[in-house]
Amino acid sequence: MRKVEDQVKKLAALTSVMVMAAAEAMAQEKGRPARRIVISIPDRKLAVLEADRVVRVFGTAVGAPNSPSPSGTFQIVNHIPDPTWYTKGKVVAPGPANPLGTRWMGLSLKGYGIHGTNSPKSIGRNVSHGCIRMKNGDVEALFEMVAVGDVVELHAERTAELDGIFGPAAAPAPATTAPMTVVASLQ
Repeated sequence: MRKVEDQVKKLAALTSVMVMAAAEAMAQEKGRPARRIVISIPDRKLAVLEADRVVRVFGTAVGAPNSPSPSGTFQIVNHIPDPTWYTKGKVVAPGPANPLGTRWMGLSLKGYGIHGTNSPKSIGRNVSHGCIRMKNGDVEALFEMVAVGDVVELHAERTAELDGIFGPAAAPAPATTAPMTVVASLQ
């Protein structure tokens, strides 16, 4: 059984490399270099890079603590304008009530994607079920910039590369301490 699992892992790794190479080749055939999307989960930001140059940065909402966004390297596997949302026994057609907003870019990790929202006030917060949410205008711009096969990197922790893309991480606010009042009680 262990041999089969190892073979499946090797096949998955090989497939991933082949998909990335094919995506780069297709992008070059389309007259543009391959683009990659880099997402900093702690910063709740997404950057589009072309040849390691930042093309554009967008604000996002990411997974809530009880449903965190995954970390890792994935690819865009589908590109759907005006998506329909399907959930447990419920279907929401495209329109203002659709939680996916106006665009869906599915990732190679089933059930996860980058999409718009019907709740723009959620951007900048950790509130999704693991997907990456964007304002509808922003996701529409991103939709035009990237293609099926483009690489998507989700980072759960800050790295030197993320500092270069998004700037240094903001230092946490210093803890404030109020003067302590000591009340002694003798009973």
